[in-house]
Amino acid sequence: MSKDSMSCDVAVLGAGFAGLAAARALDDAAKSGGEKLQTVVLEARSRVGGRVFTSTLDDGTWVDLGGQWLGAGQERLAHWIARHGLETYKTWTAGQNVLLWRGKRTLYRGTIPRLPWMTLIGVAWAQFRLDRMAKKVPLSAPWEAKDAAEWDAQSFGRWMRENVGSDVARELLAIGMETVFAENAENYSLLHALFYIRSGKDTDTLLGSEGGAQDTRVKGGMQRLANAMAEGLDVRLGTPARRIVWTEDGATVHCDELVVKARRVILTLPPPLMNELVFEPALPASRRALHEGMPMGAAGKCVAVYDEPFWRKDGLSGMCVSDEGPCHVTFDSSPPEGRPGVLLGFVEADGARELAKLGEAERRESVLACFAKYFGEQARSPGSYADKLWAQDEWARGCYGAFCPPGLLTRHGSALREPVGALHWAGTETATVWSGYIDGALSSGERAASEVLALIAGARGVSEA
Repeated sequence: MSKDSMSCDVAVLGAGFAGLAAARALDDAAKSGGEKLQTVVLEARSRVGGRVFTSTLDDGTWVDLGGQWLGAGQERLAHWIARHGLETYKTWTAGQNVLLWRGKRTLYRGTIPRLPWMTLIGVAWAQFRLDRMAKKVPLSAPWEAKDAAEWDAQSFGRWMRENVGSDVARELLAIGMETVFAENAENYSLLHALFYIRSGKDTDTLLGSEGGAQDTRVKGGMQRLANAMAEGLDVRLGTPARRIVWTEDGATVHCDELVVKARRVILTLPPPLMNELVFEPALPASRRALHEGMPMGAAGKCVAVYDEPFWRKDGLSGMCVSDEGPCHVTFDSSPPEGRPGVLLGFVEADGARELAKLGEAERRESVLACFAKYFGEQARSPGSYADKLWAQDEWARGCYGAFCPPGLLTRHGSALREPVGALHWAGTETATVWSGYIDGALSSGERAASEVLALIAGARGVSEA
């Protein structure tokens, strides 16, 4: 079967936030007096947004089933939200939080749960040490840290076993870190964890709501930003790339029904999907190692919608931390109007994988039973329920991002952002600040666009000379 073909200056693979930011940055450069470049964005899905996904339920309620927060200090995301005039509101945190631990339900305010002081001291000391070590990790090159070899040789789980003496403190810290990394601490390296912590400022910021990474939301859902950024761009939906033939001077992207010849290509796909692309010639060894060796975390979001946020009448914030599953952490995810009430539960790592084995009705029953333990029997009877397990998404293979197992960063990390011929790499995993977050995806796309613009401008200068 014959395929359509086209030529362009830049082909961007993926219409998530990295790809959209890259394409927009190229368009902005032309509007500000730079060279006008023809850019096409190739997206496998039938929508833009990537790992951000706002769904409208049958009752008309919008829910974010992917990335949803603007965190404190996330300057690039704040910039794009302001640029498109989107209204934001603060995550609801008023009231008492729930702690369900060892079968006992207690309430507390602020960030410190009611646990034995030795447990809390153990967690605080571990966080202090992690933050202190993280400050020694260069964001642009974590593999160059003085202790990089030692830190990269061990898993984060091993570090916790050897440095957090209290079993309860270690378990509480592990649950918190699992909500950040969406993976079992035994599977990623300490160096990866330290880089990630510094990339997001510190552990308190990564774990926090008010003043932290879960601070603010977009009214109507985060996908509104993706849709706004895509407006006016040449985005080809339902167009997955399968093969890329590349040289130093250009590349040809082969899709199912389209062949695109481009001067430069920006790739923003998750590493496992990069690994399924056929590259001709083969990529350098370190680049291949990253695609082969960086799995995705496993995360899912489960939302239950009620007529109103009934837990607020009981003086509860909707936030819970528990050692029971499947949802170890919950948030009040209601819209700013206060109605309907939306409870959001996170499932991560092995818990997400186990939940994915169940059918839709079984997942619903399991999650709602969990909510009922935290917030009372009324939580068992929502008007509607939805979940999204990202490991089942064929164009994501997991969430929130990819991670580096022990040994990978020091061996191959230097290839993360290094262009290969006409190929440039973006995606939140390549970001130096807020890696793994929407903000990191945006900055990575902007950085890749800058590389392309500099190279094209340089080539034009040589030709004119």
